[in-house]
Amino acid sequence: MGEKRSRSLIKTVSWRAIAALVTIIVAFVLTGNLIISLSIGSIDTIIKLFVYYFHERGWNKISFGRDD
Repeated sequence: MGEKRSRSLIKTVSWRAIAALVTIIVAFVLTGNLIISLSIGSIDTIIKLFVYYFHERGWNKISFGRDD
């Protein structure tokens, strides 16, 4: 049994919120500029939201490692 699309979407958004915060913090440590850090975090988040969602959906079609 696979995951519903809504579950994959919620997992995608919750993970990206955590990952975006990490990216923003790292960018701030490296640049010292909050605006640049927020920009990097925003762009990174938008791109990776889509990449992760399709990655999840692809893995959902593979039975490897499932006990179903």
